[in-house]
Amino acid sequence: MTSFLAITLLGLFLGMRHATDPDHVIAVSTIVSKLRGVGRAGLIGVIWGLGHTLTIFLVGAAIILFKVAIPARLGLAMELSVGLMLILLGFLNLTGVLQRMVSRMVPGSADGCTTGMNRSGASYPKESALTESLADGNMVTAQSTTASMGLFSILRPLVVGIVHGLAGSAAVALLVMTTIQDPWWEIGYLLVFGLGTVIGMMLITALIALPFVYTARKLSWWNRGMAVASGVLSLGFGVFLSYRIGIVDGLFGSHPHWIPQ
Repeated sequence: MTSFLAITLLGLFLGMRHATDPDHVIAVSTIVSKLRGVGRAGLIGVIWGLGHTLTIFLVGAAIILFKVAIPARLGLAMELSVGLMLILLGFLNLTGVLQRMVSRMVPGSADGCTTGMNRSGASYPKESALTESLADGNMVTAQSTTASMGLFSILRPLVVGIVHGLAGSAAVALLVMTTIQDPWWEIGYLLVFGLGTVIGMMLITALIALPFVYTARKLSWWNRGMAVASGVLSLGFGVFLSYRIGIVDGLFGSHPHWIPQ
């Protein structure tokens, strides 16, 4: 019982800490910078975490159960996908392409928020769709929130989470194998680790969204500046990662060297 509790708590803690990795935070910041609701941002974090957990579980389980060995070049290529994803997110953010895609594919207004009607007939944005109560006293449900976001806004963080999971899956699986000897306990740890990542990313995205929500109306110029800064940071960090993996670690050379981390 003590061992089970220790593994569970360790998995949850390390999963939540894993959510704070710089590449993870930068990736989600480019997404939530265009949102106008803390609840909506938290849901984005949950979706990202589920995509990340899916890859961690599938790749990690293959390594644990079937002793799959990932070649250095393949491992580096999986990590390179994160750098390329950050470059893409930063480019789409800075050029406004991402916002136009959201405007076309997500129901409601240009920033992806739907509008409601109060009793006087005036419209207003549903900024915190998970918790906000409408004027007539009806609560907005998570189901209606998901529907209002649109398929594109749901698939985007899911795909980004899956790509990020590829980069970290080998390191997580190898760490588990060195500390836990029973393969089924190792599989269980992967799931608990994934749950911790989901919780951590939900909290992080909600916190990141707070300044964007606060400044959306009162300090619009500052809001736009933060959105641009998140795009520049994503682009710059993506270029740095790609250079380190492709040149320094030798992915594009004849002798790649890879240490899962």
